[in-house]
Amino acid sequence: MKAIGFRTSLPVEAADSFIEFETEKPSPKGRDLLVKISAVSVNPVDFKIRQNSAKDTVLTEPKIIGWDAVGVVEAVGDAASLFKVGDEVYYAGDINRAGSNAEYQLVDERIVGNKPKKLTKEEAAAIPLTALTAWEILFDRLRIGERDKGKSVLIIGGAGGVGSIAIQLAKHVAGLTVIATASRPETASWCKTQGADYVVNHYKLVDEVRQAGFQYVDFILDFVDTNTYWDAMVELIKPQGHIGSITGSATPLALNKLKAKSVSFSWELMYTRSTFQTDDMIEQHHILNKVADLLDRGVLKTTLKETLKGLSVTNFKEAHQQLESGKTIGKLVVSF
Repeated sequence: MKAIGFRTSLPVEAADSFIEFETEKPSPKGRDLLVKISAVSVNPVDFKIRQNSAKDTVLTEPKIIGWDAVGVVEAVGDAASLFKVGDEVYYAGDINRAGSNAEYQLVDERIVGNKPKKLTKEEAAAIPLTALTAWEILFDRLRIGERDKGKSVLIIGGAGGVGSIAIQLAKHVAGLTVIATASRPETASWCKTQGADYVVNHYKLVDEVRQAGFQYVDFILDFVDTNTYWDAMVELIKPQGHIGSITGSATPLALNKLKAKSVSFSWELMYTRSTFQTDDMIEQHHILNKVADLLDRGVLKTTLKETLKGLSVTNFKEAHQQLESGKTIGKLVVSF
């Protein structure tokens, strides 16, 4: 089968930052599905792994990355029961296995959902990783529920892939009042179209949230940089509130700053369930199916912004260059 990968970590503009190669089509066992892929989307995790997973080395076998896909089930393992051959599926995969930038991929059925019926393959490919991340941080980590309707949430990084779908879930599913951050007219407009009630500039975060009428906010979601916005989050979070972040921390966080307000803090990593084969790993199957239903009913909408056509080195170089710029809005998809 044809695949796009790399043997060593290089700047994206380098000639061999990506290579096209042929490799054996895998066979499913156990609960795996063999999926013939038709579209993928590109996420920041893709370029971060490309930049860091093969530094100062040349891999014997090229590494295939990519963690978002839409395709058709071509074969199933002997223990698989959730899907059958011919089913259209979408998923974000497992960071410890070969990725989706190829014609075929093996994926555990417990982290796969039925593709939304009313969306094109490109529209659907934009959804899985970001929707899983946003759903988990809202409903599994912060445990937002019916009792929280009408409360406020500040989403730092509203126009990005995760931010875009998090705005929709927070507004249209959780029933929260959404304050999103953006710093350019086009990103502010995008946040509004996703459902944000207020848009503030993250370079003037505390002042602009206060000017919007909020002394404190009930929840904060950080999708940009925990360290950069830590003091602002500490200032803005309501006593007994909850902060969640997906971005990691380059230096230790001063969690003691949350003590006086009795504030909770949670990390979210979408790959936790698949990496540790948690007892509730199948929850990602259920989440993706819930999201597909919400998309088909029009409660949520795709965050697709741009599509590149063709499984090629050129397209993945272009996609990674765009994401590395930090200026992308919504999601970028490569369709085969």
